[in-house]
Amino acid sequence: MERKTANDFHPEVMKLFDRFVHGDIDRRGFLNGAAKYAVGGTTAIGLLEALSPRFAEAQQIKKDDARIETKMCEFASPDGHVKANAYMAYPAKSSGKLPAVVVIHENRGLNPHIEDITRRLAVDGYLAFAPDALFTYGGYPGDEDKARELFAKVDQPKARNDFIAAVKYVKTLSNVNGRVGAVGFCYGGGIANMLATKVPELNAAVPFYGPGPSAEDASRIRTPLLIQYAENDERINAGWPAYETALKAAGVKYAMHKYPGTQHGFNNDTTPRFDEAAAKLAWTRTLEFFAKHLKT
Repeated sequence: MERKTANDFHPEVMKLFDRFVHGDIDRRGFLNGAAKYAVGGTTAIGLLEALSPRFAEAQQIKKDDARIETKMCEFASPDGHVKANAYMAYPAKSSGKLPAVVVIHENRGLNPHIEDITRRLAVDGYLAFAPDALFTYGGYPGDEDKARELFAKVDQPKARNDFIAAVKYVKTLSNVNGRVGAVGFCYGGGIANMLATKVPELNAAVPFYGPGPSAEDASRIRTPLLIQYAENDERINAGWPAYETALKAAGVKYAMHKYPGTQHGFNNDTTPRFDEAAAKLAWTRTLEFFAKHLKT
């Protein structure tokens, strides 16, 4: 079946889906709201299925790709848990120490898409490290709806401290060159912004369509930022003017790009919100940014 794009759906359906993904409405709320746009034999359930991720079809780097090594690993959690879990990927053959990138998932935990992003970075010469905020609930459950339900239970202060601990842990690894960046998407974009306020030794951060920190927190940023926004993302974009003002006042080195015609989640190639051209450009910019700040 041919994969649909965002243009194949009524704009109000896309807004409903965004609210559903971020927990503002439940499954029934989406189905009830989408029913009026289900025409031509399409049902509300069919719309939801069409918008849901297709991980296998979008996978770019297979788990057994000979160019990389992958493994699940543990690191110390500072808040009430002995260990936290993460997925690690790195080049199979490398001479010398590697730059590192912490990869921060969306609000469904460490799902197959984020694992694939982690492997893509490994192919490009990084040790990529993707912590899972759902580790206290057994990790990603294999179902996006169940993952969202579990994620609503996550103790967010503890999760933020675990992501901070992850950056500091990766910096100490013997095969890392001491330079660490962070890239995050949606919820993870907000965490990438947060890390820049809390971890001054973070060398680069790339938040994709993530909420910005408060002006007070932003004043503490010393990390170079590459900020990626979708054009049609009122919820996130509403915070940008205040965030930009705070960044300028603090003298932070940053660049912001807003991609025309895109939806929130445009980099996620498992759903119809994916915009191939914008995602390719944004990822190219991301790799160039990390090369500048982490490899040289």
